Amino acid sequence: MKTLFLAWQDRSPKRAWYPIGRLEADVPASRYEFRYTKGAESAQREAGLPVLPAFPDFHRRYESTELFPLFQNRVLDPRRKDFADYLRWLDLSPEQNDPIDILAVSGGERQTDSLEVFPKVNKRPDGSFACRFFLHGIRYVSKPAQERFTKLRKDEPLRIALELNNPATGVAIQLCSEDYQMLGWTPRYLVNDLVQAVAHAPVLEAKVVHVNEAGVPLNQRVLVEFSGRLPEGAEPMSSESFQPIA
Repeated sequence: MKTLFLAWQDRSPKRAWYPIGRLEADVPASRYEFRYTKGAESAQREAGLPVLPAFPDFHRRYESTELFPLFQNRVLDPRRKDFADYLRWLDLSPEQNDPIDILAVSGGERQTDSLEVFPKVNKRPDGSFACRFFLHGIRYVSKPAQERFTKLRKDEPLRIALELNNPATGVAIQLCSEDYQMLGWTPRYLVNDLVQAVAHAPVLEAKVVHVNEAGVPLNQRVLVEFSGRLPEGAEPMSSESFQPIA
């Protein structure tokens, strides 16, 4: 089974972010299951999250033999001529055309809503982990930083910096070039787990995986791999907000 989470962002000035749903997918067996998480209850209580029309009942377990349209519609149609380019932007091979794998990298963002998809980060038996994501917040960095993107190379190491007073999120994690040009941020869904790692086991690494050309949307310009080790007893994405509603 592969696990994806669905996140929702409040459009108010707070811009609060909540994990609201969990998708379990067994692609070879054509089994898909969606459940709301407790983060959806918090989002509804604190920010007025509307129930998603595709999943109107917070307490129901939704099952299907096909990927739910809410997720499928966030993947480019493989019949399109630019589908091969799309996979290349995501650093996926032509064989890696599974919608779940695509969503795990692309995030499935759309201009028409405030939803984003992300994969569950899994900790290995030795405590290590690795995950990939596109740099967030690129439109907010300086012009010299955006120009620095054109000079980034595959496997180039990135510096990791903890930010304690981010105006939007409070705590945030910045990623910088080796010459200390601030390039962007990790996704918010990683921050709590990474802060734990920084506090207890500061063996963390980040590197550039793929850089797309200027014509690609900013939110898919720089693909990063983040790896490290979590402290004993810490399980990524295990807080209450990520737990399914009973």
